[in-house]
Amino acid sequence: MNIIIISIFILGYCAIAFEHSIKINKSATALLTGVLCWAVYIIFSSNKIFVSEQLTEHLGELSGILFFLMGAMTIVELIDAHDGFDIITSRIITTNKRKLLWIICMITFFLSSVLDNLTTAIVMVSLLRKLIDDKESRLLFAGMVIIAANAGGAWSPIGDVTTTMLWIGGQITALNIMVKLIMPSLVCLIVPLIIVSIRLKGNISKPFLTPNKKGKILTIRERNIIFFTGIGGLIFVPVFKTITHLPPFMGVLFALGILWVVTEVIHRQKDDDDKEGFSVVHALQKIDVPSILFFLGILIAISALQSTGQLAAVSQMMNEKIGRLNIIVPTIGLLSAIIDNVPLIAASMGMYDLYIHPSDSYIWEFLAYCAGTGGSILIIGSAAGVAAMGMEKIDFIWYFKKITWLAAVGYFAGALYYVVQEYLFYS
Repeated sequence: MNIIIISIFILGYCAIAFEHSIKINKSATALLTGVLCWAVYIIFSSNKIFVSEQLTEHLGELSGILFFLMGAMTIVELIDAHDGFDIITSRIITTNKRKLLWIICMITFFLSSVLDNLTTAIVMVSLLRKLIDDKESRLLFAGMVIIAANAGGAWSPIGDVTTTMLWIGGQITALNIMVKLIMPSLVCLIVPLIIVSIRLKGNISKPFLTPNKKGKILTIRERNIIFFTGIGGLIFVPVFKTITHLPPFMGVLFALGILWVVTEVIHRQKDDDDKEGFSVVHALQKIDVPSILFFLGILIAISALQSTGQLAAVSQMMNEKIGRLNIIVPTIGLLSAIIDNVPLIAASMGMYDLYIHPSDSYIWEFLAYCAGTGGSILIIGSAAGVAAMGMEKIDFIWYFKKITWLAAVGYFAGALYYVVQEYLFYS
């Protein structure tokens, strides 16, 4: 059974990677892969009720991620419909590719620590559409945004789901993880940034802006209200989580509900035709549903590997065969580029005892860095990558050729910095 499930997962993964060659949409492949993995599992299982309960439990967790993605995308679409991003793009006047790349990546890095890497990637990719017309240049910037978003999320307890898991589990504390990981995470971004900057030349061409037909029905005040309400709502999500202890998707839905009410109020005096393009209903029609279904399929497939014990077996095997934390932890980070880092971290948290490795131990900090940044190595290795892939239609093979090696160099540079930092200052 396990061999069949792993084979289905590998075949599905290859079909996703070669989407453009085989001419089959990756969302269809991901859904088939996920369903087939669970179908094989339940067919070969003697306790089918237990398998169904496992699937229901996983679906509860996965739906939270999907609703978060849907809510964040809708908020971003709504801000975009009101030209809200013009507030930022109008202030970025440089057309120099190098300067613009550094500006975008640094904004992404620090914004990701306040929001999270998924939301930040959605916001920044939307900004790139307003700033860069050339498709190839925009894809390169989007690839660097993925690296920056994942690096920025790793050093903050609310910036990445794996860091949040370790924080909630008591393996790390908020202040300590920020102090210990901000520099390794920054190195993870700056090293590939320098490499790209050396090779990057010329100026970007901005998209041609047609005359604004919304001017008569959309005021600057309305634009500003929607922008600051939307961005404020996204920033409030981690605060909402801390106060209520509800999962992040509840915070996003709360922010979307507030924004929905605000749009209804500020456009209530307008004709139906005038306010149609500014409604949440219109924004919901524009979000990238195939990307959400792709995400669902991938996560369902990975949950099958987790439920059949494959991920725990890999973690246990590394612990027994390798033994050295300086090799095991970076390897887990590399695996997170292929397999979702959430079940990997969950397996690691169960494998290492807090009595042996207490809060803020070397292993937990290093694990937070590696799991948070390792997903950048492949485009489907992180939520930020999957979101950008759907929004910009980034090809798996293109990312592998152009961005993977940059992400890997940054990943290992940051890991080395952390090990040296720990040896020199904290050992």
